[in-house]
Amino acid sequence: MTLQAVKQIRKRVEERPEELAAARQQGKKVVGWQGYNLPEELIYALDLIPVRIGAGGDDRLVEIGARYISTKNCVFVRETVGLFAENKDPFVQNTDFLAFDATCLQTYRTAEILQYYFNKEVVILGVPRNFYWPEAQVYFTKEVEYFVSRLEELSGTKLDQAKLAETIQLYNRTRSAIVKLYDYQATREQFISWEETYDIIHAGYVLDRKEYTDLLESLLEELEKGQGSAQVEANEDEARIFISGSVIPPGDKKLISIIHAVGGRIVGDDLWSGLIPYLDVRVEENTIAGVALAYINRTPHGALPYLELETDKRIKRLKELVSKYKAHGVIYHTLRYCDPYTFKAKETKDVLATEGVPLLEIHTEYAGSDYEAVRTRVEAFVEMIKNKNLEAVAK
Repeated sequence: MTLQAVKQIRKRVEERPEELAAARQQGKKVVGWQGYNLPEELIYALDLIPVRIGAGGDDRLVEIGARYISTKNCVFVRETVGLFAENKDPFVQNTDFLAFDATCLQTYRTAEILQYYFNKEVVILGVPRNFYWPEAQVYFTKEVEYFVSRLEELSGTKLDQAKLAETIQLYNRTRSAIVKLYDYQATREQFISWEETYDIIHAGYVLDRKEYTDLLESLLEELEKGQGSAQVEANEDEARIFISGSVIPPGDKKLISIIHAVGGRIVGDDLWSGLIPYLDVRVEENTIAGVALAYINRTPHGALPYLELETDKRIKRLKELVSKYKAHGVIYHTLRYCDPYTFKAKETKDVLATEGVPLLEIHTEYAGSDYEAVRTRVEAFVEMIKNKNLEAVAK
């Protein structure tokens, strides 16, 4: 049974394009943004409308995008370019200017392409490679300050400190609600699935932040009321799967549907299109600098280079989440030409092996030609986990 708040969220996403068009007619500015270390709350605090752009799973749009950007770029980047080239996506149509960060250098390249070929006004937020250096913290703070000044210039508004403090509190509520939502989807009762949870996160890309947060909190109230009301039999051979690796944006359902089809149950992720952006963001002071430091000090994106496994916060957080959600195995998803995540697959597998957690790497793109090959490998992985669980019970 679908929860009422989930139905409402889906309805509001369908209605959102018309709202954005109407808001623009009334003089509001919509900022299409993409990235990992880009502080969305600064856009919102300027009384601009942030909409996270980008989609996946459509090989036709990938081919269109490849007319403008090299085929040696990942399919997510090519599809993003394809969205702008085709210009039929209502959220792309309803953007006044764009904001990108340089965490992933392919995303940065996308911004250049959109600016060059489609005459889009793009604000770029620089991100240091050695993000853990004190000098990098200073650099990123200055970059965020400049980012805000460019948004002020383009929008004709000035950042109000009271509005910033209010917005930070609002985004803290969002982050807290999403973490709790993930806790619910991983329970045995499973009143809400990971797939539904993931779609809800993507809904937050386009809905007004205040309304979205209120809907999230209503959903949590529904889940809390239902807690303990269902009698669930133990499923000893359940294969609980954790997804890691490259971005899985809205529309990219291939791997998710395969896991479900072969009897696996997804219980968590650390994707930058999923849970991980909402973790570890601790704003110590309600200033631009406070927001900047909160973003650069959180769990780092896999595209940022870091080679000391013993102190790698990304690896540490991955192990914590796998344990928290009681996952039996990790499927590490890498998009073709997503070099940083592909490079880190082996080290991630080795680290998890020391914890007794198996990892399957799936290297894919948006074309359907490898569907059966991916399905065969995922099915074997799920069956291996189920058999291992049954053997443990028999002992």
